[in-house]
Amino acid sequence: MNFEKLRVWKQSARLSAELYKGLRELKDFGFHSQITRSGLSIPSNIAEGMSRFSYKDKRHFLVIARGSCAELRTQIYIGIDIGYIDGLPGREWLQETRDISAMLHGLITSLDNEQSIES
Repeated sequence: MNFEKLRVWKQSARLSAELYKGLRELKDFGFHSQITRSGLSIPSNIAEGMSRFSYKDKRHFLVIARGSCAELRTQIYIGIDIGYIDGLPGREWLQETRDISAMLHGLITSLDNEQSIES
């Protein structure tokens, strides 16, 4: 399956770019680095996983992407609380992480169902 056609990959790549743009003026380089890396990890792991041939590898990287999404959501909450992220974009980013996580769950479930049919 071509990862570039997946809605979840497109949305997570766009979110990652938004994070970089929205936080480019942030002077806390540790926080900036951590939040942008977790955001970048989501589409990167989707791409790597969907480029693998085995079910086990695909699923593994999708689970990592879902974990990175939860990590990113946590960092957004903290960024809002400490004033690094404005409320409106922060709330939009939180919702996007929820949507991405749900899509990843659906993709993982679909892979699992496909695997159980083949077994």
